[in-house]
Amino acid sequence: MSTFKLPRVSMAVLTAAGMACPGLALAEQSEEALAMQLANPVAALISIPFQFNYNQGLGPLDDGEQWQLNIQPVIPFTLNSDWNLISRTIVPLVYQNDLFPGAGSQSGVGDVLQSLFFSPAAPTAGGWIWGAGPVLLLPTGGDDLLTADQWAAGPTAVALRQRGPWTLGGLTNHLWSFAGDDDRADINRTFLQPFLSYTTPTAWTYTLQSESFYDWDAHEWLIPIRGVVSKVVRIGKLPVSIAGGVHYWVESPDAGPEGWGARVTFTLLLPR
Repeated sequence: MSTFKLPRVSMAVLTAAGMACPGLALAEQSEEALAMQLANPVAALISIPFQFNYNQGLGPLDDGEQWQLNIQPVIPFTLNSDWNLISRTIVPLVYQNDLFPGAGSQSGVGDVLQSLFFSPAAPTAGGWIWGAGPVLLLPTGGDDLLTADQWAAGPTAVALRQRGPWTLGGLTNHLWSFAGDDDRADINRTFLQPFLSYTTPTAWTYTLQSESFYDWDAHEWLIPIRGVVSKVVRIGKLPVSIAGGVHYWVESPDAGPEGWGARVTFTLLLPR
């Protein structure tokens, strides 16, 4: 029997990010305005990103590869004239192989992450935009190597400022497990996503960000540095965003990803 231990958190649940909420119909907004809203995780915008990620160097022998498609519907709700509620769901579809000798390949749904953000309808007097609420991890993965087998919950928050073409901010959450398989490691994990982006008048956006995790029980970091270029275009009257980028893992646990990876995202922008 292999002595390889399952990761404390399955790689199928290690890709997470952003959010979104009421305004003009999208058909009436310029591509630049839509690109600025996409740079804002709690903007007045309904979107459905299809985010494809590739990582390599997984496992104790660094032989593992993983392809992961995150389907991330972002749905805003108007609570009243002062507050919005933004729902964001991340559903990962995963294919991976060679995580350890004899592991073979796995494919299927990973663990679903559900976030809710209560966000003021207007920025603060100082120009800050923010949102906060709960986050829940559901153990929906159909394979031991695609799931943490733990129910987990905690707080999540985001804050940012937009000045001219620039967007600067950060998103965070923390998950504690409260139920699940006793034979699997508990979850006690912080997620940090600082981001800086610049949007041009022609709706190109250049983003530098990280999506880092810290495991408080294992005392281990997982830190990528990612650059992304995106463009808002229209297919007929429907606005969409097309993005691509690369990342490098500057810090990773022994069985985590290493070296370079890639991301491609196609986002549908839907009128309310």
